[in-house]
Amino acid sequence: MLTELVVVERVFHYKFQVQGLKFRVMASKEKFEDIEAWKMARELCINIYNNVLIKNHNNQYALLNQIDRSSGSVMDNIAEGFERDGNKEFIQYLSIAKASCGEVRSQLYRCFDRSLINEDVHNRLSNDCRAISSKIGAFINYLKKSELKGTKYKN
Repeated sequence: MLTELVVVERVFHYKFQVQGLKFRVMASKEKFEDIEAWKMARELCINIYNNVLIKNHNNQYALLNQIDRSSGSVMDNIAEGFERDGNKEFIQYLSIAKASCGEVRSQLYRCFDRSLINEDVHNRLSNDCRAISSKIGAFINYLKKSELKGTKYKN
């Protein structure tokens, strides 16, 4: 189980525990595609498409367009913030991504209330949003406590 994510410049240290033994794995994160929250957000977009958008709901274009854009906003803001190379800006974009998770959850209620998705799909996608939001929130908290400012401030 992953218990902590620590960022040092572009090297991420994963600390996890298995049966009481602590392990530490280092992985270089040179691209946003390596960030777990981004991967989860991408999967959310795919699941939104497969479970909500692919169905032909002619009279619900505005809602479906909005949930498509807001689910994409989660992964896009993680990517954009990462590319800014500064922790303050990254935190700002991560906050936007986290807020977009909440927006997607709200739109999922609207989809459910309009019978565009069933309860099982609603619960599964909402839980995915909560998990992504939680992961982003933990990452934001770490970055706020970090003394590192990011690679663009490196001497």
